[in-house]
Amino acid sequence: MRRTALVTGASRGLGRALATALAADGWNLVVDARDGHALDAARAEIDAAGPGDVVALTGDIDDPIHVAGLVGAAVDQGRFDLLVNNAGTLGPSPLPPVSRLRAEDLERTLRTNVVAPLRIIQAALPHLRRNGGTIVNVTSDAAVEGYEGWGGYGASKAAFEQLSRVLAAEEPVVRVYWVDPGDMRTRMHQDAFPGEDISDRPVPAERVPGLLTLVQWRPPSGRYRVDDLLDPAAGTEPPAPTLVLADAAEAAR
Repeated sequence: MRRTALVTGASRGLGRALATALAADGWNLVVDARDGHALDAARAEIDAAGPGDVVALTGDIDDPIHVAGLVGAAVDQGRFDLLVNNAGTLGPSPLPPVSRLRAEDLERTLRTNVVAPLRIIQAALPHLRRNGGTIVNVTSDAAVEGYEGWGGYGASKAAFEQLSRVLAAEEPVVRVYWVDPGDMRTRMHQDAFPGEDISDRPVPAERVPGLLTLVQWRPPSGRYRVDDLLDPAAGTEPPAPTLVLADAAEAAR
């Protein structure tokens, strides 16, 4: 039976590049985005990349009905093995300092970057447990570093990382990865640096091989950096995570 992956936020950027690569590797795909026109274009590209089926559903991951539809479609496609929580929001742009960060903007960012993916994880877990599946939660170095202006986004990603860390301790059958893809030439990154030239950043497709390494090798649950996964010195197997499952279990006690 062909494996199925659910990738959120797949109309552009990293989500689209990863979904296309998974399709080329023979996976069935369920993808979503809020922009229906952009999602239609992405679906055509993803569908052309491989032999599997592609289901594209327009909607907001903050909508429980949309989430139920996504997970239901993934289950209907066949063996639901992989959930990639890629969709997210930067928050207001230009990025405000914490002293001027509006509470309602932080609430909206937390809802999109933490609460919505939690809802998807909870809906998907019964199926991923059954199949010994994998969860990839896309995070950022802003979760662990103190960059000026990144307080709201960084706080949401720090919360998402802690949620992932505890989930890894609680779900030994499922592989849980929280992955920092590094800087990329994306619309979100451009919004973070309005008016600046970001052409020196790698395009998302250049980061995808690192994510595929996790999906294919299924190393221990933990936090990974794509830069480390792409390092030729790492050898034929992925490097150890910066936080392994045993550490996560101890931290959760």
